[in-house]
Amino acid sequence: MTEGTTSAAAEGADTLTRLEQEGEIAADYLEGLLDIADLDGDIDMDVEADRASVSIISDTGGRDLHKLVGRDGEVLEALQELTRLAVHRETGDRSRLMLDIAGYRAKKRSELSELGAKAAAEAKNTGEPVKLQPMTPFERKVVHDAVKAAGLRSESEGEEPQRFVVVLPA
Repeated sequence: MTEGTTSAAAEGADTLTRLEQEGEIAADYLEGLLDIADLDGDIDMDVEADRASVSIISDTGGRDLHKLVGRDGEVLEALQELTRLAVHRETGDRSRLMLDIAGYRAKKRSELSELGAKAAAEAKNTGEPVKLQPMTPFERKVVHDAVKAAGLRSESEGEEPQRFVVVLPA
């Protein structure tokens, strides 16, 4: 191995270790939250796309966990920000951690990927830009990825919280 290859491998291992540490801190924080709220849930940790990913799941169907998702994921978004702040407090570094509760984000990702693919198909067929409804940054990212996978470009326009995706024809 060359020195550059060794350095890159060490840097990758350091990043993985840092992301795993973020996941551990987040899991401890969320376990405390579940205890305070008297809710049952198991916590899964992973590293996906250079981000720590933490999921709260339930063996019993997780009806109570849906309280932590809230309407349109509003409570989930707030809990994700609080969890990121808890990680920041411990590490001193900004976290891009993703939180999912009761599979809400995974289901949303699937729906948004389908929406992005349909918008890309419409833009290809009509030759006109397709404007979508306002979305959160997470939602826009999923749509941008789906549009890119369909071979087109997209842009975000507008100001938060009314920022939306425009799918551009080829």
